[in-house]
Amino acid sequence: MASVAGTYARAFADVVVDKRLDADKALAELHAISGLLGSSDDLRRVWETPGIPADQKRKVLDAIVAREGSSRPVRNFVAVLIDHGRVHFFEAIVAQFEREINQRLGFAEAQITSARELSDGEKQELESQVQKLTGKKVRARYSRDEAILGGAIVQVGSTIYDGSVRGQLERIKEAISA
Repeated sequence: MASVAGTYARAFADVVVDKRLDADKALAELHAISGLLGSSDDLRRVWETPGIPADQKRKVLDAIVAREGSSRPVRNFVAVLIDHGRVHFFEAIVAQFEREINQRLGFAEAQITSARELSDGEKQELESQVQKLTGKKVRARYSRDEAILGGAIVQVGSTIYDGSVRGQLERIKEAISA
């Protein structure tokens, strides 16, 4: 599956970069279609059923594109996935496309977990700090976990920066027991 997702993701990233398309917009459109696909078993069945003619599947796609206002390149990409029977890989392809486009455009992906909802100013400050650490522009995803008590945990790739209260307490406990 990884090679299939990677192949299609790289191909669409090539299109986005070569045609100088708005990568954020293309990604948002793909996420919107992925959300529809994830929430509708009927849509998934229609697009994945080999017995349904491809032109009928594309008509459904065209109705979705018209409703969502998706761009032509995104529509064409999804049509290729439908025509080649790759819809069951859709979520993996979108995730791989996001990683691929972030890498090509020099973005670092950061997962930031905090104990409470952060204000826009706090998010900007955290992203600025991560940008200084990585030397790259940052695309951050935020989540909440009250168990960390306070502060934040930032993960960029396999590197974790733990500035949480829980993490500090654990480090103090280890120091005392040592």
